[in-house]
Amino acid sequence: MQSLLNQHKKHRKLTTLVENRTTYSAEYAELNIYETYAFAEKVSLTFDFPIIASMLTGKKVMHLDGFEAFDFFPGESVVMPTNKEMVIDFPLATKNSPTQCLALGIDTSKIEEVVGKFNQSVQIENENNNWNLDEKASHLINNTDVNHLVQRLTHTFTNDTSSKDMLLDLMIQELIVRLLQTKAKSLIINDADQMFTDTRIGSVIKYIKMHLTNKDINVDSLAKQAYMSTSHFHKQFKNTLGVSPIDYINSERIKFAKKLIKESKNLRISEIAYKSGFNNTSYFNRQFKKHEMITPTQFLKSIFGK
Repeated sequence: MQSLLNQHKKHRKLTTLVENRTTYSAEYAELNIYETYAFAEKVSLTFDFPIIASMLTGKKVMHLDGFEAFDFFPGESVVMPTNKEMVIDFPLATKNSPTQCLALGIDTSKIEEVVGKFNQSVQIENENNNWNLDEKASHLINNTDVNHLVQRLTHTFTNDTSSKDMLLDLMIQELIVRLLQTKAKSLIINDADQMFTDTRIGSVIKYIKMHLTNKDINVDSLAKQAYMSTSHFHKQFKNTLGVSPIDYINSERIKFAKKLIKESKNLRISEIAYKSGFNNTSYFNRQFKKHEMITPTQFLKSIFGK
């Protein structure tokens, strides 16, 4: 991602130290890259189209209607409806360690087109749940596919080619589907009303949450929890959440590891790996980079600036 941001710096003009905005346009979408180089509080942003915002570097504190204030880090996204205000704090932004974020605006008709196709083809455990991106704000943890799409989108927006609009069309459709799957996953994981607990995939998610750091979790044992054959369980799980069971477990362990890094910056990487359920540090480092596209050490630096 840093190389892409270096490419972006060749085009952008720095006119302010707080939320300096550079816009790249396409046929039915626009990419805004925001950069902040100084401490700031209560910065307000509102868009007249739906926005998918993804953190690139640094840390923000987000204040959104319907949410308690929350920290916003690289590898996370916020989906904002039209004309909904974001109020943002920048507690760690400096000249040498700026906070950088992208905001992808997509034409509503394109979102509706993709959502309609998605809802026709995907159901969760045969429940008639319809997913949408623009009903209310959502705070989502990106999976590996979303992180890679964000990188590819940034590259394509910031480089003019004859096939730019065609490529962006395909990638944005995929991004919407991936985010819908992520939202479905988020709703199952954060199932406060126990809507999905009694479904087989929902019960497996609950089991994984309770045993996340147990190093003996595997697909066979999860299939037994769901009362399915291993092959059917694997297929059903991936259709529902958009990732394989092992990728999901690893992504949740990486999410837990990121929480440990944020809260316990004095822990060694090997300790974080073990506490997060990984058997060895090398595998943990590979998985962390696969899911976050940076190493645990680089993530630590992006947050604390050292």
